[in-house]
Amino acid sequence: MTPIRAAVPTTEEARALLVGLRRAVDGERDAIAADLADDEPDAALLDLVAAPFASVADVDERLAKTESYLRERGDRRAVFLTVYSRMTATVRTAIDDGAFVDPEWTAAYLVAFAERYRRALVAFERRAFGSLPRPWLLAFAAAARGETLVAQDALLGINAHIAYDLTYALGDVGIDPDRGAKLEDHDRINAVLARLVQTAQDALVDAYGALGIAGIDAAFDPLDDRLALLGLTATREFAWRNAVLRADLPARLAERYVDWRTETVATGAAAVVLAPEFDAEAGRRLRDAETEGDAAGAFREAFGRLT
Repeated sequence: MTPIRAAVPTTEEARALLVGLRRAVDGERDAIAADLADDEPDAALLDLVAAPFASVADVDERLAKTESYLRERGDRRAVFLTVYSRMTATVRTAIDDGAFVDPEWTAAYLVAFAERYRRALVAFERRAFGSLPRPWLLAFAAAARGETLVAQDALLGINAHIAYDLTYALGDVGIDPDRGAKLEDHDRINAVLARLVQTAQDALVDAYGALGIAGIDAAFDPLDDRLALLGLTATREFAWRNAVLRADLPARLAERYVDWRTETVATGAAAVVLAPEFDAEAGRRLRDAETEGDAAGAFREAFGRLT
């Protein structure tokens, strides 16, 4: 892939860029800071995630502990971790089973990917909003405010981690030498992500069904359609194309363009997840179901059953 081809946005990326450019986040930083001014950082949570990840096993174990900790406290940031901790465990097993061309690179990639999430979580918990990427600011703030559906919490985290973090995780571990072999392993990880994200979507439908909402899958069409500004396959290709640009173009030019494009596209996708065009009746049914039952718990149970 030539740098020129990698730099040209697809139609879906262009749409997300337009939405992202219209999304004003600087003012939101101040509003979020004001909303959380009286909330003390959670020392126990920071103890779990303050230290950098040291290995695949460390990532697997601490993500699972963090998911349990947040879930037990009713913290909606656990919703994304339900998916992500399972993805990590699945990739860890695949590494142990020899499923990758370069298992050492894949292990480093998984750790670098998790590090991006860990840093974002720590920055938010310490209220260091100025250092937080915009897609994560929107995702974590939505969970903290409790104004979103479980479905939105899951998709916001997936978007921030895949559409934003994946680009930088690839940059952290490098795509050379043996770029072709690394692309194969990247694609294998992507296959795991694709399966688990689809399972997460199925689990969301099952979760609302368990709360007494039948046929609710149609209500998710606006989320599915609007998150498809990139689509998961295209988003993962987007990350690889960004990595190619960073590797092949002069550093200063590549970094400025990739940074702008990655954050703007991921912010645009987050914006549309936050503002789906729900049918009024469907939206009411979803919110009523979450008010009356444990939607996050039902989602976790359904996700565990389906995986």
